[in-house]
Amino acid sequence: MIGPTGTGKSELALDLAQRHDGEIVNIDAMQQYRGMDIGTAKVPPEMRRGVTHHQLDVLDVTETATVARYQAAARTDVEAIIAADRRPIIVGGSMMYIQSLLDDWTFPATDPAVRARLEDELASDGVGSLHRRLAQVDPAAAASILPSDGRRIVRALEVVEITGEPFAASAPPIGRAPRWATTIVAVDRDTDVLDDRLRRRTDAMFDDGLVDEVRTLVGRGLREGTTAPRAIGYAQVLDALDGRHDMATARELTFTGTRRYVRRQRSWFRRDPRIHWFDAADPSLLDAVSALVDTTPTPGAPTAGDGHER
Repeated sequence: MIGPTGTGKSELALDLAQRHDGEIVNIDAMQQYRGMDIGTAKVPPEMRRGVTHHQLDVLDVTETATVARYQAAARTDVEAIIAADRRPIIVGGSMMYIQSLLDDWTFPATDPAVRARLEDELASDGVGSLHRRLAQVDPAAAASILPSDGRRIVRALEVVEITGEPFAASAPPIGRAPRWATTIVAVDRDTDVLDDRLRRRTDAMFDDGLVDEVRTLVGRGLREGTTAPRAIGYAQVLDALDGRHDMATARELTFTGTRRYVRRQRSWFRRDPRIHWFDAADPSLLDAVSALVDTTPTPGAPTAGDGHER
């Protein structure tokens, strides 16, 4: 169950899990972090209807979230669910995480010396300089990575330097059968409707205590983390706490950042012909998706494929 942020995937996944004797495997990168609840729209434990969830609250905010770690851990969860003769319901919208889990994706090696040099250059020259360099050596990678995402820019430059190949060359081609013969379902909504939902969700997050949540996480080392403090909402609130702008601006930047992320998700997912798309506003959505699930064989043995790091 994939699709853009804010479309209603979590609620539908709970409905499907209850109807099809399933367990949910989270595939949202930031929901892996303990304490990052409000800003990630994580379903609270008391609202999970007794459905078992996996890959939620498995990292501290000081730890780095990597695709490779997630791929190995989530694959173990899925295979255990299948072995128990239950149905895994994989839910989320983190694009590379989804493809790494469902496709036979291996990860190019890392070189600590190259990585350290690039990170030093990031600190001294700034993210804009490295992004411009990436645009010269790998235009496709530069187009797919946000100019503000220093960590992924460094990784892309590292892969290009080590392998001599474009960053995307390590990704599997889309079109092969997904791992476990998974049926890939995506939900979306009309753009104007979704923008309104995102605006209301952002306001609710700030009204429900996102700023206090960030302050609490700062006490747990949020600023020292690599990936957690870059999450949409958290980064904007941190900047406000540091005096770079006020909280009203943080709220607006959170909304616009989420909306940009939705555009990227749509672009990524729409290129995959294996996906069955549904309108999240359709009142018969649950029955329609359930009918598709009913025609899908219970997942069998997984295909081969290991990862290292990306």
